[in-house]
Amino acid sequence: MIKNFHLILSSEKITVIQTLIFLVFLSSMAQNAIGQTVESDERAQLDVKEGVSFSKDSLFLMNLRFRMQNRAGFNTLDGDDITINEFEMRVRRLRLRFDGYILNPKFQYYIQLGFSKADLDLESSGIAQPIRDAIVYYFPTKNLYFGFGQSKLPGNRQRVISSGNLQFADRSIANAAFTIDRDFGFFGYYTKKLKDNSFFQLKGAITTGEGRNASKTNTGLAYTGRVEYLPFGLFSNNGDYSEGDTEFEETPKLAMGLTYSKNLKSTRTGGQLGLPLFEARNLNTLIVDAVFKYRGNSIMTEYFQRNSPDPITTNEAGDIRYVQVGKGLNIQVSKMVSQKSEFAVRYAFVNPDQSISEFQNKIEEALLGYTYYINGHRIKLQGNVGYKWLEGLSRFENAGNSWTGMFQVEFGI
Repeated sequence: MIKNFHLILSSEKITVIQTLIFLVFLSSMAQNAIGQTVESDERAQLDVKEGVSFSKDSLFLMNLRFRMQNRAGFNTLDGDDITINEFEMRVRRLRLRFDGYILNPKFQYYIQLGFSKADLDLESSGIAQPIRDAIVYYFPTKNLYFGFGQSKLPGNRQRVISSGNLQFADRSIANAAFTIDRDFGFFGYYTKKLKDNSFFQLKGAITTGEGRNASKTNTGLAYTGRVEYLPFGLFSNNGDYSEGDTEFEETPKLAMGLTYSKNLKSTRTGGQLGLPLFEARNLNTLIVDAVFKYRGNSIMTEYFQRNSPDPITTNEAGDIRYVQVGKGLNIQVSKMVSQKSEFAVRYAFVNPDQSISEFQNKIEEALLGYTYYINGHRIKLQGNVGYKWLEGLSRFENAGNSWTGMFQVEFGI
């Protein structure tokens, strides 16, 4: 069955329908394998409240979900010339995920597959990579659990937030430059409730440092630690990891986070992301973030700082590739004007370190976004328009500045 699963994923003719049929078959096989003492005509229970769930007593659970993002966008040639330079019209994301437990709720799993061209990394690589997440968890207590596999590192808040729960079509330019993304290794999470109803969370990971689906690694590993403090208690429906106050928090809620990641002998320009470096480099990433929500109003901010002792690498031909070092900032403010409608604004910048400033410009962006929530973040319409400028020169006539716009439909269960 594992061999057949591999063949299905590698086929160029794969469809979501074929995958759904296969997963239903897989759940049926698992049911028969686990519950061998029951009558053969007993069926697994089916629930469609949150995705599609297959379960059998307390021995097996599979939650199945899909989502897609269809978009159309544009970029202009210059700031003072609204001539369209390029259009973007495509399926940006097409995801299938399933999670649950086998034998015991303490042993859980999470798997997410991607099928769009961008999800498969075919825009930057000639090798399709459908596996985004594949991790198993062990929960010794309700406040402590461990993971082994491939998953998102406990990095900046916006990156850990699912792309389906964003206010804008894309994450910020600061996230693109400095996030630490997914990796493979060991993960640990601990939550402590304090006497005043505040919460303290510790998250950590020891991983390869090479990003997702790396075929091999060197002797350097990545060490990531994160601490979070929620002084006013937990957010409704895990709202600290969902953009916008769609839950209309009745009391003020605040979450603050600090992440530090040290990646030894990294082979890519962004640590877990980016082009291959010509030589391995050590790099350190510091992230500070916070989110505040109250009565439909939300403020989220993130600060990034990355450094490397020697960020520039060269090959024998004299080509240059460098570690993305410098500072970044992202600020988003939003307001729910009704139960369904939200306006949001974003300001972000990426300021490269002096050591690479001759190869990369400082870039800033400002965006205005509108979201209409048909069924929360599951089904929504999004539109945003923005302006990008270089080297702090925001005048429309300055070279390199441009306008961008995007319309996107999020649809899933």
